[in-house]
Amino acid sequence: MSDSFTLSFRPDIAFSSEGDRLTVRSPQNSLTLENPKPGLRTALEHLKHSNQTVSQLQAVVAELDGIEDSLNFESELQKLIHLGWICHSVLPLATAIPIAENYQFIAPVLDWQQPLIISRFAFLRQEHQQFILESPLSKAKIILLDWRATAIIGKLAQIDASFTLETLADNLIDTEIVRSFIQLLIATEMILLEPESKALAEWEFHNLLFHRQTRLQRLDDVRKLKLPSFEESDRSQFVKPPMSKQVISLEKPNLEELAKTDISLTQAIESRQSIREYNDQPITLHQLGEFLYRTARVKEVYTHEEDLMNIGECTKRPYPCGGALYELEIYAVINRCQGLDAGLYHYQPLSHTLHQIGDWHPEVEALIFDAWKSTGQQDIPQVLLIVTARFGRLFWKYHGIGYGLILKHIGVLHQTFYLVATAMKLAPTAIGGGNSEQFGKVANLNEHEESSVGEFMLGSLKQ
Repeated sequence: MSDSFTLSFRPDIAFSSEGDRLTVRSPQNSLTLENPKPGLRTALEHLKHSNQTVSQLQAVVAELDGIEDSLNFESELQKLIHLGWICHSVLPLATAIPIAENYQFIAPVLDWQQPLIISRFAFLRQEHQQFILESPLSKAKIILLDWRATAIIGKLAQIDASFTLETLADNLIDTEIVRSFIQLLIATEMILLEPESKALAEWEFHNLLFHRQTRLQRLDDVRKLKLPSFEESDRSQFVKPPMSKQVISLEKPNLEELAKTDISLTQAIESRQSIREYNDQPITLHQLGEFLYRTARVKEVYTHEEDLMNIGECTKRPYPCGGALYELEIYAVINRCQGLDAGLYHYQPLSHTLHQIGDWHPEVEALIFDAWKSTGQQDIPQVLLIVTARFGRLFWKYHGIGYGLILKHIGVLHQTFYLVATAMKLAPTAIGGGNSEQFGKVANLNEHEESSVGEFMLGSLKQ
């Protein structure tokens, strides 16, 4: 292992002693050592309280425990690295902190004449008044401790043929420190020595970042370590309050009677398809009401007996939702619907009513026009259902994976839309994209509180 780096425990690693037993504990795991030798104990304490190289730590073990134990120390150290407990630093520039288990830190022997450039997936962000370098390819984040580290990264992002370590240092700092810093960037995959594979080249930066952020179990996500609580000051109501006093009551179908005449689930699944052509006679208000009742109404309101997370009232609806929080809202943009004026409406799932929040005007018409363009410019949509998310309803609990969970909810809601529309002999189509900014202006929404996340077209089936 290279002596280019100094090692230390992650800041959240704690020690506790009980007699001859030493326990080293992270928020996720613990390691108990029975009767550790003085050299090993001292080396671990150095890792907790100072930055030392592998050679310095081995010297401590050799002095107190003997040469054989010092030779074995590096393999024991690798186990701690694998757990994600060990930070590697190049002082005074930067410290690499593991953010996942099964961590590896391998600093290769380099040909310093080969091109070196920061990966296109690496990005800088600010956290706790420090610059952090991260990449979805890496299981570490690098804390930049000095402005010169940021300057070096900036140069690495625009390397040309005249690159040398000396020009990279540019009299800012010692060349050997720059060499070690580059090795740190390579070991943490912020610099890739090999060309991207064909599979990796297909990924856009934001897609890979989103994928890793919602799938990686991060060691530094301290919010997961305690039971989340829905604070009263941040509470989003279990249903959104009515948005207007212009209320249209919707009929409630008789589900027992429908069960006698509906096609089977297998038939609905097998015959489901996207249909973008409609009958001359548009969908009726009665059909729209039945559709919304069967797909999105509140079936029941309840409260957990032991409400440990202070959630308050929860609901049951026809589609599943993480934590039964139901953050999705449905807005109906009506172009043609028998019995209902054109305009923009919000669906109230508790009362099973529509609340008109906008007349037909050019901005509302533009929503219909965009949906028509997005789906091949066949028939103009009769009804456009725009699904939004009230982010605060979900993020307090599912912070790191919240947006990914919203997209899963959109998927199950869209499938519910498809199957019910198929059973009702309507024409359904999910839409791949939408203009959240435009809809937010029309519906007067704060995009950080609530924004559109899915669109679905519905109309009468062409005979």
